[in-house]
Amino acid sequence: MKNNFVGEIVISLVLTGLLIFFINPLDLLMPHALHPFMVPFLLVLFIIFAGLLWKETPGDEREQLHKFIASRFAYFAVIATLIFGVVFQSFKGEVDPFLIIGICIALLAKTLGLIYGHIKH
Repeated sequence: MKNNFVGEIVISLVLTGLLIFFINPLDLLMPHALHPFMVPFLLVLFIIFAGLLWKETPGDEREQLHKFIASRFAYFAVIATLIFGVVFQSFKGEVDPFLIIGICIALLAKTLGLIYGHIKH
């Protein structure tokens, strides 16, 4: 469990750093010409991250509680960020459909996860 914890944190930090390179508003970190070369690296890191998340199994109730708390924080942060993006972009007069799709997918995944957990356990 300890190795998965450290691995998950390292992969999360590397993914965050790589995504910051994609934002790059002032061309200080990475030229836009290198973005197509970063996409495969981003996909490989995401697959590793998803694999770590998918195979994790908390050992006792305390570890399970920590995972539940972390999941709740992550879910709230993502939904709040996407909602903020929709509100901010609506003031500009054009809302990116990916924000709406992201919110809908997150809400649907949460609902399906609750249903699956209720049926399975």
